[in-house]
Amino acid sequence: MVDLELDAGVAVITIDRPHARNAIAPATMDELEKAITAAAGAHALVIRGAGDKAFVSGGDLKELSALRTEEAAAAMAWRMREICDLLAEFPAPVLAVLNGHAFGGGAEVAVAADIRVAADDIKIGFNQVTLEIMPAWGGAERLAELVGRSRALLLAGSGVTLDAFEAERIGLVQKVLPRADFEDGWRALARSLANRPAGEIKRVLAGVPAQEAVTAFARLWVQDAHWAAADRVMKRSS
Repeated sequence: MVDLELDAGVAVITIDRPHARNAIAPATMDELEKAITAAAGAHALVIRGAGDKAFVSGGDLKELSALRTEEAAAAMAWRMREICDLLAEFPAPVLAVLNGHAFGGGAEVAVAADIRVAADDIKIGFNQVTLEIMPAWGGAERLAELVGRSRALLLAGSGVTLDAFEAERIGLVQKVLPRADFEDGWRALARSLANRPAGEIKRVLAGVPAQEAVTAFARLWVQDAHWAAADRVMKRSS
């Protein structure tokens, strides 16, 4: 089951499959796509797993074991790759909340987000090689963008798992929070990103012509929200 919660501009998608450690099955893919589509218009998007054991434990092997041909495997990989692309291309900031371990395909879902925040007791790993396969949902390419090609090959090629602090050190995770403060911490972070300028900043960082970046700034400059904020600052400093 995939739940969608909308709260003050923040859309929270929760993958809730406790019996499978939040693993991705074909039906989960359908629900996840629908949830991302339904979140359109949110100023920030969060994706997380239910509970505190697993973010996403990868693909659901019990269900995906029915795929026995190259064609079927490729179709599944394309399907989930397109869903990860939907996350990556969401107009507003996307936050992967690593409430639990993220292994294999779960790590691929995590790196489709713009930012990863992790509880301090989780582990993350592109460990598909332990099943004699490789990342196929776009995660290898995104991992290389985050940590560099050589380190990505080392991590995904060896299947090593990292704790939250090591993942933060190499830039795979952007923020680590104590488990006791995790729920409040990630929600506060999501709210701080749920503003129109953050969405424009995301678009500029993706690469746009300089003229377009300046136009985005000017469009924000003339908004009432900018002048209300500027007035507050000027009143405090007077």
